[in-house]
Amino acid sequence: MALYPVIMAGGSGTRFWPLSRQARPKQFLPLASKQPLLTDTAQRLKGLAPVKNTFIVCGPVHAKTAAKLVKGLPKGNLLVEPVARNTAPAIALAALQVAARDPKGVLAVLPSDHHVADVKGFQRTLAEAARIAEGGHIVTLGIKPARPETGYGYIQVGDALEGGGRRVKAFKEKPDLKTAQEYVAGGDYLWNGGIFVFRADVMLEAFQKHMPEMQKGLDALQKAAGKRTFPAVLKRVFPKLPSISIDYGVMEKAENIAVLDGDFGWSDVGSFAAIPEVRPADAQGNVVSGDAVLVDCTGCVVLADKRTLSVVGLHDVVVVDSGDAVLVVPKDRSQDVRKVVEALKARKRTKLL
Repeated sequence: MALYPVIMAGGSGTRFWPLSRQARPKQFLPLASKQPLLTDTAQRLKGLAPVKNTFIVCGPVHAKTAAKLVKGLPKGNLLVEPVARNTAPAIALAALQVAARDPKGVLAVLPSDHHVADVKGFQRTLAEAARIAEGGHIVTLGIKPARPETGYGYIQVGDALEGGGRRVKAFKEKPDLKTAQEYVAGGDYLWNGGIFVFRADVMLEAFQKHMPEMQKGLDALQKAAGKRTFPAVLKRVFPKLPSISIDYGVMEKAENIAVLDGDFGWSDVGSFAAIPEVRPADAQGNVVSGDAVLVDCTGCVVLADKRTLSVVGLHDVVVVDSGDAVLVVPKDRSQDVRKVVEALKARKRTKLL
């Protein structure tokens, strides 16, 4: 069995402004290590699949940077979406490309901007998911909840399946705190990690069955796959595909879904408040990067640029200096950083976007 990792490298990462910008979104930032998240994602696949089998899906603005960050990536394995169309069309594009080479090849669709602490554990889980997918299931990895989290979707799991993994009872949207607490206490819910493993032919059949509105476009793309006309066909057809997530389009409708428990130190690094999950803190619980001086501070995230950044007497606050902008926000309001981006757009401050 050949494994074909597909790294989803779209998205703007507005919750990491001012570090993230339109041309340098979250996946290109060294948030969890000294390397960009995209590079970390590609490197944790070593031993599971060669780079020649790896695909990256992204938009035209980010294509050049993405290709640079994954060394050895074949030119044809960079799949550039003419326009953003959410995850279902992006995954369909990758499935078509793999099917043209290897119809029963197993794809592992991975977000480019997540962090994994236990790489060996992740590899073992992904290899098991690929084995189950080879038998015809669409496999999703559910993450064992570490806390009641309102920022993630959940998967309700059922009985064990004969071929491995467990049955999916339901996919749940992001809950309120009370519901999240009930999910975690019940023990039969996992976080939805957005990782999917499946055979190319199985997913294409699922699109045909559950998203027939996409079929005409997919047929045109399939006929052009591997030909010189493909870029022109992609440019014409892709913008007409429906903008919908793989969760809504396939996962919530298909019957051949299996979920595999994942416990490998996963974080989606969803905001600056998540930085302490992926970087070591000092004795006062502060995570500090760059030339920063902290006095009487606890539980802070302080990311400095080239100049000295001094912070005094703050607790549970994020302070970020990107060189041309400074952000100060309570950690529990980190999700609201996107509102700054919206305000800058309204004021037409395009140089800061």
